[in-house]
Amino acid sequence: MTAASLRIALIASSRYPIRQPFPGGLESHVWCLARTLSDDGHHVTLFAGPGSDRALGCAHLQVRSLGISQAAQQDVSMPSMWFMQEHHAYLQLMLDLSGPLAESFDVVHNHSLHYLPVAMASAVPVPVLSTLHTPPTPWLESAIAVRLGAGAHFVAVSRHTAAAWRHAVDDIQVVPNGVDLGSWPEGRGGPHLIWFGRLVPEKGAHVAVDAARRAGFPIVLAGPISDVEYFERMIRPELGPEVTYLGHLGQRELAAAIGGAAATLVTPLWDEPYGLVVAESLACGTPVAAFARGGIPEVLTPACGRLVAAGDADALVRAIPAVVGLSRTAARAHARERCSERRMVDTYVALYRRLTRGHTRSRAQGKAAP
Repeated sequence: MTAASLRIALIASSRYPIRQPFPGGLESHVWCLARTLSDDGHHVTLFAGPGSDRALGCAHLQVRSLGISQAAQQDVSMPSMWFMQEHHAYLQLMLDLSGPLAESFDVVHNHSLHYLPVAMASAVPVPVLSTLHTPPTPWLESAIAVRLGAGAHFVAVSRHTAAAWRHAVDDIQVVPNGVDLGSWPEGRGGPHLIWFGRLVPEKGAHVAVDAARRAGFPIVLAGPISDVEYFERMIRPELGPEVTYLGHLGQRELAAAIGGAAATLVTPLWDEPYGLVVAESLACGTPVAAFARGGIPEVLTPACGRLVAAGDADALVRAIPAVVGLSRTAARAHARERCSERRMVDTYVALYRRLTRGHTRSRAQGKAAP
């Protein structure tokens, strides 16, 4: 390590490994952040699901599982096993960070959706920064409400997400997600559209399929089947010559598929906290037609896409021919200017340093007090 390097603990999901193909955008985000921080010379330690990518250049904190006795499982208070396993994993982690690992890090950066890293932040002797990747949830609101005010700091991935949390957190910096432009190269386009993401009802792949058909374009779909019942009921019956499911692709294969499409359809039926698929598509030079929901309007401009009212499928159909004709060079340029991973990582590192300096001053003042 260099003198300017930081010791950073990244907290992700205890269930999902940080490796390709990614279960979702959050895992992709943490993978990119961990890799770039490591490449920049920082000492990064990752807490994530077993089987995470060993090529990231990170140390790994073990996820500790819990064997629940038969007596405890038969108790009327027994919740689901996955709830107990997550609770135990994060409880053990936070106790380790406040105990035997207390002097091992300069900053802890929490990307999990679990409540304990927030609720127990004040027990950790270094700053704990939590990125808010989702709209408000009851468990996180509870953790924020009971925190002691020391140690816990927050950023949001978009102005929309920051505004959604403003009632619970009064100081939220916005750090938009970024993509590695080298890993998402500009493509030449093609005759078809693409939709990619988790195949779940709220992502609206079925809306994209219908809009593409009505606009007269074939469409390819890519992503994990996170809801099998939804896929079998709403997607599989539509598959055929004009609708193709490519599967759950690795990053390189996905980038090639996006770069080979004329446009990307982004059809969320919920408020996307950021809209990482938009940034990834623009990086590949592929313009976007999207529902204006959540943080997506903060990423897309008329030079590289079209926004239509949330849920307005007719407007989406009308927008597709215009989007297909947009400049791929302009889309790539917008991603370079506004959506780069370099910009995101540099912002986070500057924030880490500010938090550690403030923490050092507070500790020094505390020791000096009579």
